[in-house]
Amino acid sequence: MQKIIEVRGLQKSYGAVRAVRGIDFYVERGSLFAFLGVNGAGKSTTIDMLSTMLAADAGRAAIGGYELGKDDARIREIIGIVYQDGLLDKLLTVQENLAVRGSFYGLSKNELKRAVLRAAEIVDITDILKRPYGKLSGGQRRRADIARALINTPKVLFLDEPTTGLDPESRESLWNTLRQIQADTGMTVFFTTHYMEEAASANYITMIHKGQIVARGTPAELKDEHSSDFLRAVPKDANGLVAYLESKSIDFATDGEVFVVPLETTMDSMHIIEAQRDNMHNFEVLMGTLDDVFINITNMQEKGGAM
Repeated sequence: MQKIIEVRGLQKSYGAVRAVRGIDFYVERGSLFAFLGVNGAGKSTTIDMLSTMLAADAGRAAIGGYELGKDDARIREIIGIVYQDGLLDKLLTVQENLAVRGSFYGLSKNELKRAVLRAAEIVDITDILKRPYGKLSGGQRRRADIARALINTPKVLFLDEPTTGLDPESRESLWNTLRQIQADTGMTVFFTTHYMEEAASANYITMIHKGQIVARGTPAELKDEHSSDFLRAVPKDANGLVAYLESKSIDFATDGEVFVVPLETTMDSMHIIEAQRDNMHNFEVLMGTLDDVFINITNMQEKGGAM
């Protein structure tokens, strides 16, 4: 395992507001890393510090072996970043915008041309290079924004809420592209999101809440630790099912006529279903989701509990 990003005790405050409160985490080289949290959790502040756009108040971080605050110029050479709001000029064509960005890296005319074409090919926008950025759809603009970030062939690509404002079809298309980029190039992709279905595609998730890291792990690990599978059943005789569950000391809740039984594993449902076979009108077994993880962790933090 190689760590391409290492963070220790990173802090940032805005007056009395402590946006980031001494966080620690690392990112493995070549991974698809999700930084998950609600709006205002500290995600954008963290990504702004790691991309050298914002000075930290305290703590340390290293990216690709370069230390934040000391080697910022070197860090900027090996990263690309896509912000929530696009930075490209609406009056210039996509090609002109990419060429302007590429000129910052001191490339020769031929090198710049190749870099623009390569970035455009990666995100599949060669057919719109001659179109003004301001005339593009939301999904096309996002792809152009990503192409801008790929001009310097970065080792780490930062994406801050990359699909905000996109329709579902554009979001899915964009994520297919990002996953393909990560798979084809081995680039480390660090993205912030509050969409659970996006985080589910990551190799590793770190969750931040009110400026603090509150959970971390693979999607499967987080679901195992912070969510439960459920049996939802509608019995023919509610009293009969209640009597059985209580006799076995099995916890349950009701939602109208539906009985909801939390399970340690999905296989635990088999004993209940078999014992109550003749009493079942219908049933379904549902696996825990990242939505459950997010809600459970957030609720626990709001109540002041420790994870």
